[in-house]
Amino acid sequence: MDVTKTHVAAEFNVGSPLISCRYHPTGQYIFAGAQDYRVWRVDTKGNKTPFVADAWVRGIAFTEQGRVLLTGGYDGRLSWWDALGDGKQPLRSVDAHQGWIRAVAVSADGKLAATAGNDLVVRLWSVNDGKLVRELSGHQSHVYNVAFHPHQARLVSGDLKAELFDWDVTTGVRQRHWQIKALYKYDGGFRADIGGTRTMRFDAEGKRLAVGGITNVTNAFAGVGNPLVVVVDWTSGKQQEYHSKSKPRGVAWGVAFLADGTIVACSGGGSGGLLLFWQPGKKDAFHETKLPNTARDLDLAPDGQHVVTAHYDGRLRVSKLGPKS
Repeated sequence: MDVTKTHVAAEFNVGSPLISCRYHPTGQYIFAGAQDYRVWRVDTKGNKTPFVADAWVRGIAFTEQGRVLLTGGYDGRLSWWDALGDGKQPLRSVDAHQGWIRAVAVSADGKLAATAGNDLVVRLWSVNDGKLVRELSGHQSHVYNVAFHPHQARLVSGDLKAELFDWDVTTGVRQRHWQIKALYKYDGGFRADIGGTRTMRFDAEGKRLAVGGITNVTNAFAGVGNPLVVVVDWTSGKQQEYHSKSKPRGVAWGVAFLADGTIVACSGGGSGGLLLFWQPGKKDAFHETKLPNTARDLDLAPDGQHVVTAHYDGRLRVSKLGPKS
């Protein structure tokens, strides 16, 4: 795979600014959260089906081999849907948080869903019946992201101040704590916190955790700064920063690990949209692919050969990680 030949291979016009996207496990569909209070299911031909979520949806996850879709948005509700149904009515909804649910994740065994949001609490839910399993408390600022370890009964949560908590999901006991200082700043001029864990993803083996956001912030009000990904070694807790060579203005909104260890992230902000690529252990991006519009989320396709990005202009763009056929 030659990612220096990455190019936009397909584009689907959803029609409303997008804030999230995830591939269906089969790769036949892409689900996207939009600012028109709907989640859209888009197939490989561009046919789309709306799921009436009544909220801006940032959290999207799947369980039961993709048969069930879970969503969480600004209304604080966690909803279960028939992923391949008509999208008119959720199978179940629970009032999960006070304020925005910013992230939803499902455990590797499909039994637990984790949610996080503006009420400072992480909650674990039974996927089977929607019952609350336990609450995980300790964050002092809005919780932006959650990620289950792919092989251990552990969950990582990250907040606005880039504080990461490592939880044992069996007991609910916090095991470790880190802060990624480069991903957080207090702007004294505007008296505002800015930064946080805008994206978070484990590699397939669970040896590395990638966390992305914004660094070098000069204006919290306008969100002026540079995208940054930090990789945490799961065993040692050591951190390594990954920067963009061109230092575009923006935020790293989505990140993924390719099969060969390459890190890919999407950036969106004042410099438009970019795909950034890093080799393991090398801090500067070795390649950048310009995107036609600001990117606000990214997901890696099940085939490992494509990524989808969600854009402010209402389009989903599928980029092939290699040359044109």
